[in-house]
Formats: sequence, C-alpha cells, structure tokens
Amino acid sequence: MPRAIFLPAFAMVALTIVVWLRMYITRVAQMKRERIHPQSVATSAQAAARLTDSRAADNFRNLFELPVLFYLALVVAAVAGLANTTTLALAWLFVLLRVVHSAIHCGYNKVMHRFQAYLAGGVVLWLLWAWLGYLLFLR
Repeated sequence: MPRAIFLPAFAMVALTIVVWLRMYITRVAQMKRERIHPQSVATSAQAAARLTDSRAADNFRNLFELPVLFYLALVVAAVAGLANTTTLALAWLFVLLRVVHSAIHCGYNKVMHRFQAYLAGGVVLWLLWAWLGYLLFLR
C-alpha cells in the first residue's frame, strides 16, 4: 500500500496536463484566428483584455491552489506510513471531485455546479488532513 498513495498524485498530474493542453490549444487557436501577436498578451491584464475564453487558464491556476495541500498530504501519509484504506479513499475522492470541477470549469462552466464540486473537494481535503492529524497525534 505505501506506493499506492502516490497513484492519486499521478492522476492529479494527468488532470493538470490535460487542462494545460486544453489551455494551450484554445489560446493558440484564438491567437491565430484573430491574429493576436504574442507580445500583445504578455501580461495577465493584456491577456484578459484580448483572450476571450479563459476557462482552461482559470482552471489551470485552480490546479495549483487546493491541490498543493493535497500533494503535501500524500507525502505526509507516505512518510508517516499512513497510507491506509481511508487515506486512499479520501485521496481518490478528492481527485474525482477535481476532475468534475475541471470538466465543469473547462466545459459548460455553470458557476453553481462548479462551486459545488469545488466545495465538496475542499471538504474532502480538510477531512483528509483531519484524518492524518488523528492518525499522527491522537491515535
């Protein structure tokens, strides 16, 4: 089971790569279609003014917010030998909810659906940390 704790991390990396590719394809296509010179979108303010579809870019940034704590939780679990069934279940549930969040964000982007997936993922992440804290300090 010790190595299994890293599988959810690889799944999150795969999700990040997929969103990055979508961002790249979307941006390059719009820049070619509208003949936008790369230098004219050199800053985030310039990009926001010129590039109309920021869904994938916004989601890509999201994948470096809460998931940072997720990756750290997996390292803590691995180092402390806490990669048990509950830890893995919470980790995979977080990944699933992040996939749902990304699909909504990069797809039809209904804010309340996206928020619900984000909130559920956040709650699972806090539960994962609470579980690790329990195992480390209270058990």
